Amino acid sequence: FDRSRSGRMDVYGFSALLRFIRQWKSLFQQYDRDQSGSISFHELQQAFSQMGYNLSPQFSQLLLSRYAQRSPNPSIQLDRFIHICMQLQSLTEAFREKDTGLAGSVRLGYEDFLTMVMTRML
Repeated sequence: FDRSRSGRMDVYGFSALLRFIRQWKSLFQQYDRDQSGSISFHELQQAFSQMGYNLSPQFSQLLLSRYAQRSPNPSIQLDRFIHICMQLQSLTEAFREKDTGLAGSVRLGYEDFLTMVMTRML
């Protein structure tokens, strides 16, 4: 949202950021079925499925354990939900660039993999 990359945001960038957050908050609230203010494992699984990601329960559990606060019933808060979704979107785009035949798998060298991840995550 800092289009000039100056480390500052003008009023237009701030307005765009606010719209961006509001859109994500609306989506988050859709998936927070019990209106608890956080997304549980099952809600996260449903969210991924409805967003078009075919992810295993094991992978969703991995994300939950990585991004949820430690508690007996771990769940994802809005900020972490946005973070996870943005990373999934970015890495999916990178994967699709390599998976030109849409086969769902690619053959990558180690450095190609690291380059793909690092350019998308940093």
